[in-house]
Amino acid sequence: MITTATDLGKEGEDLACAHLRANGYEIVSRNWRTRFGEIDVIARDGETLSFVEVKTRSRGGFGGPEAALHPHKRARLVAAARAFLAGHPSDLPVRFDLVTVVNGRLRLYKAAFRADEACSRGS
Repeated sequence: MITTATDLGKEGEDLACAHLRANGYEIVSRNWRTRFGEIDVIARDGETLSFVEVKTRSRGGFGGPEAALHPHKRARLVAAARAFLAGHPSDLPVRFDLVTVVNGRLRLYKAAFRADEACSRGS
């Protein structure tokens, strides 16, 4: 039984990782932390390195989990990804994906945003 937001988030990340693996992703790291924030999942999708944000909600509403990936959050994810790449150089192209989990139902948004639009206003 899920009792806290932390438990809900962990369950969502576990479901997201299982879904990503089932769709051919190779999990490189989970909950990678830097002073810029945390990257929920870093995975390889073929010849692409994917930084995956997982947003879990027990129910819809308030714009859904997608609304939580606002410009400030995007900028922090890009900064964290740059920090990861500084310590783990790679020639692979990079992509930012989003997995939403609402009531156990998952949705994968490949290329949810680009690094060059992370700080843009309006979306």
